[in-house]
Amino acid sequence: MRIAIVLNSSWNVYNFRLGLINTLKNNGHHIIVIAPEDDYSAKLKSSGFEYRSIQMESSGVNPVKDISLLFELYKVYKEVQPDIVLHYTVKPNIYGTIAASLLHIPCINNVCGLGTVFLKKGLVSLVAKTLYRIAFRFPDKVFFQNEDDYQLFLQEKLVKNNIADYIPGSGINLSDFTPAEKIEKKAGKFTFLVISRLIYDKGIMEYVEAINILKKQGVDAHFQLLGAKDPQHKRGIQTNVVDEWIQQGILEYLGTTDDVKPLINEADCVVLPSYREGLPRTLLEAASLGKPVVTTNVPGCRNVVVDRENGFLCQVKSAEDLAEKMFWMKNLHPEEIKQMGMNGRKRVEDLFDEKIVIQKYQQAIEKIGVRSVSAG
Repeated sequence: MRIAIVLNSSWNVYNFRLGLINTLKNNGHHIIVIAPEDDYSAKLKSSGFEYRSIQMESSGVNPVKDISLLFELYKVYKEVQPDIVLHYTVKPNIYGTIAASLLHIPCINNVCGLGTVFLKKGLVSLVAKTLYRIAFRFPDKVFFQNEDDYQLFLQEKLVKNNIADYIPGSGINLSDFTPAEKIEKKAGKFTFLVISRLIYDKGIMEYVEAINILKKQGVDAHFQLLGAKDPQHKRGIQTNVVDEWIQQGILEYLGTTDDVKPLINEADCVVLPSYREGLPRTLLEAASLGKPVVTTNVPGCRNVVVDRENGFLCQVKSAEDLAEKMFWMKNLHPEEIKQMGMNGRKRVEDLFDEKIVIQKYQQAIEKIGVRSVSAG
């Protein structure tokens, strides 16, 4: 079968969906990646996947550009003629699904997370729900990455129960992410690490406030931040603000990397104060590598972390509570920290293995294929 996968960046495909599309390719399917061009597009092509570039802004609502995206996806689908389309992220889920339905192409959607659109009631939230309600009349399957989003869509009647299902995020390749035997740390201090795009919704401001609170209390620790600056994003933190943090010595900014494993291994605790998530990959990676986590008690994050078992949950948008939970973590006995890390690893092994996700997709694709053959 010809299977198209559509996302808002080639980086996303390469870093989070490679296991799935490699498996599908090895099973004899022809894979077409449809995504905006970036540094990872060439890597996808060199890996043997057909690639088509599209124009897509990953965030923001612009009716003219969104309608243009709908027509562009329609044109690409008509040209490449996929048998099934796999949609991820908001805009492909909405506009890609409508385009596929106009061409009578089956599709499988993946709700990776709802962002802040669903957190506030208002016109934007109403429009988003209306668009989902229209588009989600057409998919053959809709996967949700956490139970909260799954139940919300059912309660709001945005999706039919018979096509909705839950999967554990993008899953994690457990053989790629295994706890290190022994790590020689560069710094002797206890190290906290946040891995995230630099946008407000990830709780970056709360992290900085928490650091200042801890420093005033005399806490001597190392505070790191890894992730891309995104000042053009509607909720992006401006570059000059980040530069000021660096100059004042509030935190160590690590930039970006293609391999987070060494940095997670060197950290003592991974922190993610996000406002809402689908199922955060960074927390899965941290838990897989045996690191305890401090994160917010919100959808997605609390799916990975059980409070006091493999980390601490804190109140969303509360720098004070975040600081307190980070303080607790730093003052645990080393054996308690190690046990939390082991608990996290076990939780990922039981619930978030990438094989679970791949199997769900294979079953859904096979079902659509059988139905198509029968119809033909």
